[in-house]
Amino acid sequence: QVQLVESGGGSVQAGESLTLTCKISVSLYSRKTMAWHRRQPGNQRELVATYVQGETVQYSDDVAGRFTISRNKTRREMYLRLDELKPEDTGVYYCTVAWGMQEYWGQGTQVTVSA
Repeated sequence: QVQLVESGGGSVQAGESLTLTCKISVSLYSRKTMAWHRRQPGNQRELVATYVQGETVQYSDDVAGRFTISRNKTRREMYLRLDELKPEDTGVYYCTVAWGMQEYWGQGTQVTVSA
């Protein structure tokens, strides 16, 4: 069974930083697409940052230049560094891993940014 567990969320002031961690129960050495998504209050889930097929990094326009995705294949962990946080970054952040027709999600971690 594939499991993903996020951690690192919290409540911060605007301008501060957080680092989210996703522990993944499967190997990251193959060409899996790994990503961070978020659900802002009242909105649909949106893609924030991704390793496309394990290699190409992409960011949404909202977070490019402020967020950084990274990973440690040996530890089976993926990270999202959130810098220069804004109140509109508030939401639940999810990590995902996908290959073939399969996609798996974590339970999410809450990030709250106050002005």
